[in-house]
Amino acid sequence: MKVLVAIKRVVDYNVKVRVKSDGSGMDVANVKMSMNPFDEIAVEAAVRLKEAGSASEVVVVSCGTAASQDVLRTAMAIGADRGLLVETAEELQPLAVAKLLKAIVDREQPGLVILGKQAIDDDCNQTGQMLAALAGMPQGTFASKVEVSDNALLVTREVDGGFETLRLRLPAVVTTDLRLNEPRYVTLPNIMKAKKKPLQVLTAAELGVDVAPRIRTLNVSEPPRRGAGVKVPDVAALVAKLKNEAKVV
Repeated sequence: MKVLVAIKRVVDYNVKVRVKSDGSGMDVANVKMSMNPFDEIAVEAAVRLKEAGSASEVVVVSCGTAASQDVLRTAMAIGADRGLLVETAEELQPLAVAKLLKAIVDREQPGLVILGKQAIDDDCNQTGQMLAALAGMPQGTFASKVEVSDNALLVTREVDGGFETLRLRLPAVVTTDLRLNEPRYVTLPNIMKAKKKPLQVLTAAELGVDVAPRIRTLNVSEPPRRGAGVKVPDVAALVAKLKNEAKVV
């Protein structure tokens, strides 16, 4: 079984992002970038399936500028066999990414597609679900455990009442939650080996996909600063402030 893993290059989670002075977006100039943490978990899940003998090949794909090759190399250092980059300078939105991944799925014919449940830059949580709909595949979202059993996939996910286990027919789409695994540390020898693994570059035009944005960002602003707390003399004063100032009661 071939496993396809989609990954995204985002601002590193340790970096405090800043809004541009004109409010047009986030300032990412000279900012450390890395693989989306949820996607790193997806890569680890695919590599573990290969190590367990449930998968024969792990292919990673990313959509974006040429700079995204670095996260593909990182994924190959974790254990992926080869990489695909859909290179575009357009601002990619979830539907466009889902369409690009659908085209890659048609080319690669994977038995399983794994994505992070969301990216930490836009927090959309849409691409996996859109891909499943476009490709006509069953989906298991927010997976905290994944097992292959009798040509089917058992996906355990956390719900309000506890745990829910889904049995999916392959091929299928799975999005990963934080509790699925802890990605391994990438060693220097594996980083060197990853440099020799094949990485193919495609364009959206080659895949026949229109990636023009359908949503326009009007303005980006920082959240309001949290005000200082105040002390109240008694319960009556507290209730009055909650009712009249905070308006929560």
